[in-house]
Amino acid sequence: MATEHEVSYTSKNTYTTLHSFSETTENVWLVFHGMGYLSRYFGRYFTDLDPASNYVIAPQAPSKYYLKGQFTHVGASWLTREQTELETENVLAYVDAVWERARPERDVRLFVLGYSQGVSIATRWLASRKLDCHHLILHSGGIPVELKPSHFEHLSSTTRVTYLYGDRDEYITEARETEEQLKASALFGDRLNVHVFEGTHEVNRAFLRRVAAR
Repeated sequence: MATEHEVSYTSKNTYTTLHSFSETTENVWLVFHGMGYLSRYFGRYFTDLDPASNYVIAPQAPSKYYLKGQFTHVGASWLTREQTELETENVLAYVDAVWERARPERDVRLFVLGYSQGVSIATRWLASRKLDCHHLILHSGGIPVELKPSHFEHLSSTTRVTYLYGDRDEYITEARETEEQLKASALFGDRLNVHVFEGTHEVNRAFLRRVAAR
């Protein structure tokens, strides 16, 4: 009979930044891409933000694969159903390392955004590390079922939370839409704002520009 074992080892991974952190930086964005992306391409969705006041940090999902079964374009995934708990530990440790290296040197407004599959990483990291932020944006993705309201009690009363998705998103059915809104309401209460835009499963760049300018 085959026996599965566990081993620890050191691994390396990349991350992408957009613009520079400077004396004019007002907003730092920690953004988690969806399945099938690479962080250097996901960062392009944030090029509309004012480079003088916005600094973007985009971690890279570790599991890379060829897209559409062809050996041309490469994408990546954060997690699968296989060894999810173990892989979550690995991913969050990697995010810790990114944050330690790239975190701002002074107090600024922190935006944490998860897009699609990245929602699960953004919420798990904030919940487990007890980190506060100015605005948590849950964009077109699902919230992990294990999270409870107590995991987010550390968020300040001024923290904003937005659940954001397109009205023609091919991955969000009416049933799932209701389920996710109920989960988000239970977790974040009065902090939560639901924003539905005209569009499909796509990053809403207009919304990003708007919240960055407030």
